[in-house]
Amino acid sequence: MLDTFRAQLATIKERDPAARGSLEILLCYPGLHALALHRLSNRLWRLELPLLPRLISQFGRWITGIEIHPGARIGKGVFIDHGMGVVIGETGVVGDNCLLYQGMTLGGTGKVHGMRYPTLEENVVVGAGAKVLGAITVGANTRIGAGSVLLRNVAADTTVVGIPGRVIHQSGVKIDPLAHSALPDAEAQVIRNLMERIDSLESELARTQACLKEVAAGRPLLEGCGGASQNLKDREILEFLGEGSIQNPPQKDDKGKGDAQTKQQ
Repeated sequence: MLDTFRAQLATIKERDPAARGSLEILLCYPGLHALALHRLSNRLWRLELPLLPRLISQFGRWITGIEIHPGARIGKGVFIDHGMGVVIGETGVVGDNCLLYQGMTLGGTGKVHGMRYPTLEENVVVGAGAKVLGAITVGANTRIGAGSVLLRNVAADTTVVGIPGRVIHQSGVKIDPLAHSALPDAEAQVIRNLMERIDSLESELARTQACLKEVAAGRPLLEGCGGASQNLKDREILEFLGEGSIQNPPQKDDKGKGDAQTKQQ
């Protein structure tokens, strides 16, 4: 237990630039207080003592604003920054060295008994106000952006943003847990793709109208009457909407052309 406490102190010093020293952390960090009380209540919970673990949990909630059910499992080196409004449910699991910001929730869905709360593997960062709901697993080294709502499993080394949470893969890239400004804006990218797609379609429509006028007048077609493919943009839009991806259209080859040339020869 002493090793766990030391690991928590080291994590706070590493991840919070405002930390001035061990004494300040001991006296002024509600996340540390809440985790210390939770470890006591969790031990009593595992001994199947009635009521007392919940009373300790409620006392911790009253003095820190952080609600952790006695049945939740918390790893080493976990840091709850600021902490007000944090909720971790009964069967929730938080792995080693996770970073949790104020207002985040590890919540359950439904009334089924058993494992109904999320599992965070090691080094997961959950941003302020984020909600992780249901019996899902969040892979190691994953970041969940502030205000996101995550409802499904995600692999390791990913970033989740939006409502519902959209997964953006960043495998193999070392992530700074404090670099919130580096989170990608998936909505803005999709809106940009839609605007570009609309502009392309309007241009293609104008070219088609010009070609039809030339055909009606009996003149030869103008150059550039065909439109360019937008498959890449369409695929990004559909992936954002969770509808899968568009398959690439079959490419025309020169086989038929070569056969015709052979026959002519």
